Amino acid sequence: MSRNPTTRPIRLRRSVLSVPAINPRALEKTHAVDCDAVIFDLEDSVAPEKKAEARENLRNFFSARPLQGKERIIRINSLSTNFGLADMELVTALGPDAVLLPKVDEPQDVMAVGDLLSEADASEDLRIWAMIETPRGILNAAAIAEAGRTPGSRLDCLVVGLNDLRKETGVLPQPGRNYLVPWLMQVVLAVSAYGLDAIDSVFNDFRDEQGFDAECLQGRAMGFAGKMLIHPAQIEPANRHFGPDPAAIAEAEAIIAAFADPASDGLNVINAGGRMVERLHLVQAESLVHKARLIAARQAAARKTM
Repeated sequence: MSRNPTTRPIRLRRSVLSVPAINPRALEKTHAVDCDAVIFDLEDSVAPEKKAEARENLRNFFSARPLQGKERIIRINSLSTNFGLADMELVTALGPDAVLLPKVDEPQDVMAVGDLLSEADASEDLRIWAMIETPRGILNAAAIAEAGRTPGSRLDCLVVGLNDLRKETGVLPQPGRNYLVPWLMQVVLAVSAYGLDAIDSVFNDFRDEQGFDAECLQGRAMGFAGKMLIHPAQIEPANRHFGPDPAAIAEAEAIIAAFADPASDGLNVINAGGRMVERLHLVQAESLVHKARLIAARQAAARKTM
């Protein structure tokens, strides 16, 4: 099994809005909001007796008008439930950008869904995201992420789910998440080792702007790519906190320019504005500038449609 992260497309995942598939009005609003990705939820937000209706809502939504400029992720019910296989049939029929698996405990959970996608001849562009929201999921985060490095693996992203994790461990929902930080960092370490993204958990009180800002700042400092959201009001601050600031972009552009200088040919460490910079910083700078360009391109496209 390869231990080197493979190259994957750089994507914006600052704001990942979860929308109940049972709510057609909320589905339609996703066309107008400025989030980077939308999770169409068939699991926790849909009552058992409404699962079939939610699937039909998604079928109608995908066929009516394509969602432009955002990653489209369908969160299914576990394959161990009575709804999982029907959800997977819908996923292969609709062809979203990714399928999100709930309560992933071990690599085999990801591999089983990968096998179903392969058997259905699903496009290689259809990726897998995994919810890490159980004690076993946290303990096995590295093994789950490593499974994303196997040939043919579709795993792209781990999403932390703290509501279920708190429920199973008894950890109280306190500001600062002090007792949860080691577990959060374990997920970040796992994705960093194997070239995936990690998305921070939801913040439940969308009216608490100060608390949400603080948690975004914490998640960004930890190394999360973005945050899972429960309300459109959280999109703008998530984009702002997890997006590159102008000073960071300027510094990244300077690093790129310094390494592009012919005098830097063959050098792994150079002097850039009085600071010693390694070639690994060039890779980080190129990623940041690419994300900034993606943001600018989407903003320009949005202005044209206004």
